[in-house]
Amino acid sequence: MTPVPSRRHLLAVPGAAALAAALAAFAGPAAAQDGTVRIVVGYPAGATSDALARVLAEQMQRTLKQPVIVENKAGAGGRIANELVKAAPADGSTLLMTPVATMAIFPHSYAGQLRYDPFKDFAPVAHLSNFQIGLGIAATVPAKTLPEYVAWVKADPKANGFYASAAPGSIPHFFGVMFASKAGVTLTHVPYKGTAAAMSAIAAGEVGAISTVAADIRALVTGGKARLLAVAGEQRDASFPDVPTFRELGYDLVAKPWYGLFAPAGTPAAAVDRLAKAAMAAVNDPGVHKRLVDMGLEPTGQGPDRLAAALKDDFERWGPPIKASGFKGD
Repeated sequence: MTPVPSRRHLLAVPGAAALAAALAAFAGPAAAQDGTVRIVVGYPAGATSDALARVLAEQMQRTLKQPVIVENKAGAGGRIANELVKAAPADGSTLLMTPVATMAIFPHSYAGQLRYDPFKDFAPVAHLSNFQIGLGIAATVPAKTLPEYVAWVKADPKANGFYASAAPGSIPHFFGVMFASKAGVTLTHVPYKGTAAAMSAIAAGEVGAISTVAADIRALVTGGKARLLAVAGEQRDASFPDVPTFRELGYDLVAKPWYGLFAPAGTPAAAVDRLAKAAMAAVNDPGVHKRLVDMGLEPTGQGPDRLAAALKDDFERWGPPIKASGFKGD
């Protein structure tokens, strides 16, 4: 039996006061020199989003023939970075590189609390990549396949029906809600303070399952500490060719989370077009494409229309499961 996770590992969602204080600390004038393009990332150095932004910046500056730098403004699950870019000059000098969650998830999970509107306050620039969500289990769980895991949970949901994610209010959190509904099982969400903490819990067998970005669990799977049971893409993940999709296993579950590049609303169309072309050229460069695939991403390298459509689709896709979860962000 997998131990019930202890509360000391769980994440307390940042309060409004903490967010306001952090935002004020970052609200000073930009230090970038004239002619520099900033790509603001709402997550710390070392995260997948940060790595993607740095690969992108390195290649974009070759096309733009001007410096492109990455600025990490971590905090509040990415909300601080979004607020900073919303307030930045709409002159093509500042971009936001963000995963889908801050734009399509947070308007539902933090309804009435966000200080930005993803549709009104930003101009889509480029759809950079997709990434896969999957369901993994600890090596201590006596299941080898998704049907076996479902049967194990149903046998004793009070003991076995726990799943982790790296944060409350995230896509993995709500994907777990969707999966539980489709599978007809009762699952209790256990939020951890970031990816590293969640992976440590799975490695230790502290919690039985995890809804996660598939690339993040690769090291544990390779090391025999976890098993990845299924992924939520329309096709299998190239990094896990032997892992089936949920659809292959009879569950109508597809999630297509992405990373996108946005500018402040009001940025001139000519500037957006120039930046979009540079970003698309970067992602579609063969060398960059391979680097992103090696990171567990699915490069797309498409323009503003593709990103705008993805934002609309995911905003509508995630509303119902978020409502069903009862989650209310603080």
